[in-house]
Amino acid sequence: MTDREPEARDLRTRLTPLQYEVTQCSATESPFANAFWDHHERGIYVDVVTGEPLFASIDKFDSGTGWPSFTRPIEGQRVSEREDRAHGMRRVEVRSAEGDSHLGHLFPDGPQPTGMRYCINSAALRFVPVDRLEAEGYAAFLAMFA
Repeated sequence: MTDREPEARDLRTRLTPLQYEVTQCSATESPFANAFWDHHERGIYVDVVTGEPLFASIDKFDSGTGWPSFTRPIEGQRVSEREDRAHGMRRVEVRSAEGDSHLGHLFPDGPQPTGMRYCINSAALRFVPVDRLEAEGYAAFLAMFA
């Protein structure tokens, strides 16, 4: 047994099969058939694996791609970027910094103020509405919505 096998078994019981495939195996969910592509409620999106805060609804926009898209992470150090050359393409993969979960990809075709598009799989996220931020331990982000 490897050091990661118990962790992988635990994740397989906590996550749906799609959440596991996306976050742990870098899969991509279908566009326009996922939980958050057309979601407009105010709040934050956290890593489904660790609960690490990743993106805020105030930075979400409709990219027309069928996946949730954001202009920036909630805090820069919350995501890491790495080169992805899979499928004969050259892209920038986005992962959660703490949990190392695959989130999606980063493209330089977003709106201002950043010009970036963080194209993220809904299966990698859990949404926390503004009225639940304090109760769930995310009170530090309430000021963003004042």
